[in-house]
Amino acid sequence: MGQQNVLNRLFSFLGLSAFLVFVTFPIYRMLVTSITPEQELFNWPIRYIPTNTTLEHYAVTLLRSDIPSYFANSLTVASVASACTLVVSVFGGYALARYHFRGKQPTVLLFLATQMMPIVVLIVPLFVVFRTLGLLNTLYSLMIVYTVLNIPFCTMMMQGFFSGIPAELEEAAMVDGCTRFGAIARVAVPLTRPGLIATFLFAFIGAWNELLFAVMFLNTDGMFTLPVGLYMFISKYDIHWGRMMAGATIALIPALAVFGFVQRYMVKGMSLGAVKG
Repeated sequence: MGQQNVLNRLFSFLGLSAFLVFVTFPIYRMLVTSITPEQELFNWPIRYIPTNTTLEHYAVTLLRSDIPSYFANSLTVASVASACTLVVSVFGGYALARYHFRGKQPTVLLFLATQMMPIVVLIVPLFVVFRTLGLLNTLYSLMIVYTVLNIPFCTMMMQGFFSGIPAELEEAAMVDGCTRFGAIARVAVPLTRPGLIATFLFAFIGAWNELLFAVMFLNTDGMFTLPVGLYMFISKYDIHWGRMMAGATIALIPALAVFGFVQRYMVKGMSLGAVKG
């Protein structure tokens, strides 16, 4: 039995190690490409450990391109869209968790059905709507789209978190004089902190990485978000791999910083939201 346990642990370790290499290799390759001189990027055989390194790609990306402006645009859009998504999802998730009303089940099924619909079919109708409203080529169009697209799934997540909180806690608060809104703000919401963080991060990362709507709705340099800015490194006759990978590395920093800071809340929140309700 002892030998069998050792073999099981060995196979588990090897399997997890292989999976870790598989997941982290693209990031490693991105970092290597970002510090490899341009003239050595296509040398054969390919070197996975660079012999010469340079920060030229980062210097060009940060100092001689509009990437910092695109970074600020993405941060603004993702932050506003995530905050709006979180506010709506909190109230929607609470309503689905606490109230029983006619049409509740079809509403939940409709929310789930929206996640199965390819978003590409929404481009033309949304383009027409925003053109009519005069919102094309503005960051407001992306804020609205990202908020609307994330609300259904985030509402289902928050429903799971609120379902895991005993309703008696809110009833006790209302007996002590709280209104329904006061009970939500002072009891239910603080107890769902992991869920709030998980929901916000889900919406933020989705908005931070989105490219399709940004390409379709924005057409001037000053309005571009970071994914569109990275896409601009692909020219008609060439692809500036070094600069693109440098920009991608810069784009990865906020996500890594946020995940590193709230990792334990994120894992707990996603797991609770998946099994409750």
